[in-house]
Amino acid sequence: MAPQAVTDPITRDAIFLVVTVNPGDESRDTVRGLCADLSGLVRAVAARDHEARLSCVTAFGSDAWDRLFGPPRPAQLHPFEEVVAGPRHAVSTPGDILFHVRAERMDMCFELTTLIVSRLDGAVTAVDETHGFRYFDDRDLTGFVDGTENPVGEEAVEATIVGEEDPDFAGGSYVLVQRYVHDLAKWEALTTEEQELIIGRTKLSDVELDEATKPSNAHNALTVIEENGEEIDILRHNMPFGTVTGESGTYFIGYARSPRVLLLMIDHMFVGSPPGNYDRLLDFTHAVTGALFFAPPVDVLDGLAADS
Repeated sequence: MAPQAVTDPITRDAIFLVVTVNPGDESRDTVRGLCADLSGLVRAVAARDHEARLSCVTAFGSDAWDRLFGPPRPAQLHPFEEVVAGPRHAVSTPGDILFHVRAERMDMCFELTTLIVSRLDGAVTAVDETHGFRYFDDRDLTGFVDGTENPVGEEAVEATIVGEEDPDFAGGSYVLVQRYVHDLAKWEALTTEEQELIIGRTKLSDVELDEATKPSNAHNALTVIEENGEEIDILRHNMPFGTVTGESGTYFIGYARSPRVLLLMIDHMFVGSPPGNYDRLLDFTHAVTGALFFAPPVDVLDGLAADS
């Protein structure tokens, strides 16, 4: 079955919308109807500017899956469980449906998201809406390039798309989202050299520090997951967000073939590997949302029309 636009390249703009489904059969039917029509809505808006590369990935939380679809269910879909380690807290927040809308133009993202919300009026409650933007040459607000190690091409497909291990949901993908708010004043008080040791890369040239220099608790050391001597990839579509006078930070969104690698990465960051050797970047940023979803193949969404 055909996957959603999971492996499409990162765009200039994005809207991350997370909603919960309101009680009642009417709400359920409204959501199912929107999902069945979503491909058509994307095509209608995208026709205004094909070069804008508009897309939307729609993914569902564990509780919402049972309510909207019923059995069978993706083999590894479950609620995201919070992780607490001293002052570090990977929170678990409500979320039934994630809409990851992206394009090279924010107006295209805004138009499609507006249509989605209009169709869902009264059926859902928005719990998080974050507008992401490209910051210079794909940098985070910390000043470092984000997503340098993303797989591409067939490697991206292999890393993110479910295969024969769960044949009922082949073509789907697991998605973890967390919105991180940065303490940029505290971060900018560090020297560039101190920042580089925390991230594990050089700031200007984006070159990974050599193993003799890079600390074991560098961000890029703890977010690399290996099994049997081989690195297990995920695909990050992270984007900066924020306002000049309010909160700002990074919207983390990671796609993977299995949620296990995503959850191991969170555990390494917050608890540490070994425990106590945590990600020093968390001294300068904190997660305010956290939820796990499954993005089913396009055929599953389109097929809801026949089942409604």
